[in-house]
Amino acid sequence: MDWSIQDIARLAGTTSRTLRHYGEVGLLVPSRIGSNGYRYYDEQALVRLQRVLMLRDLGLGIPTIAEVLAGHRDNAEALLAHLHWLQQEKERLDRQIASVETTIQKMEGGEQLMAEEMLNGFDHTEYKAEVEQRWGTKAYADSNSWWSSMSKADQVTWMHRQKQLAADWQAAAAAGEDPRGTAALALAQRQADWLGSIPGTPGATAGRPTKEYFVGLGDMYVADERFAANYGGVKGATFVRDAMRAYAESHL
Repeated sequence: MDWSIQDIARLAGTTSRTLRHYGEVGLLVPSRIGSNGYRYYDEQALVRLQRVLMLRDLGLGIPTIAEVLAGHRDNAEALLAHLHWLQQEKERLDRQIASVETTIQKMEGGEQLMAEEMLNGFDHTEYKAEVEQRWGTKAYADSNSWWSSMSKADQVTWMHRQKQLAADWQAAAAAGEDPRGTAALALAQRQADWLGSIPGTPGATAGRPTKEYFVGLGDMYVADERFAANYGGVKGATFVRDAMRAYAESHL
C-alpha cells in the first residue's frame, strides 16, 4: 500500500513542496512515481518521514538530519531512541507544569516560595546530549560549570530575568512592532547581552554571541516548538527571529 504526496502532506501537516524538497536532497525519496508524475510513498517511506519530522522538531538542520539517518539505518532502533527522548521530554514538561502550578498557588496564598519547588523540571542538564551535539562538549561543560556555581537564589533571579525578556518579546510582537524597528532591536540587544553572559555561548568571551550563533538560534526558536512556546508560539518566535537577524546584520 502507498499514499500520494498530497495525502502524506495533509496527514503530516506539511506541504507537497516540502516533501519534494526532502526528495531532492535525499531525505525522503518517493517509493515510486506514477505515470501521472505524482510521487507515492509506502510504509517504509512513512517511517523515514516520521524520523525526519521528529529530528526537525529537535531543531536540527537538513544536513545534520541526513547524517543522523545515515548513522542509524535500523528504523526500529532509531525510533526507540526517539521514543526515549519524547518520554523524557514529556516527563520534564509534566514537572515544569507542576512546578509553575505550585508557584502560582503559593503566591496567591501568600505562602513562602521554595527554590527547589520552583526549579523542579528546569534542570538544564537534561539537554546535555542536545547541547553537545549542536555546539560541542566544551560549550556544555562551560555553561554547566557556570550554572552549578550559582546559588539557588541567583538561579531563580536569572530565570526571572529570562522570563521577563520573553514576556517583553511577546508584548512587542502582540503590539505589532516592526522587527527592524527601534523597540525590537533594543530587545534583540538585550537577548544578545543575555546570551553573551552565559559561558559556553559561542563568542561569549567577547561579551556577545557570534553572528552565526545568534542568527542560528533565532531560526531554532521558530523550528523547535519547545523554544517557540517561550515567545507565545511560532508567530511570536518568528518576530523574535526576524529582529535577531536584523540586529545581527548591523551589530554582530
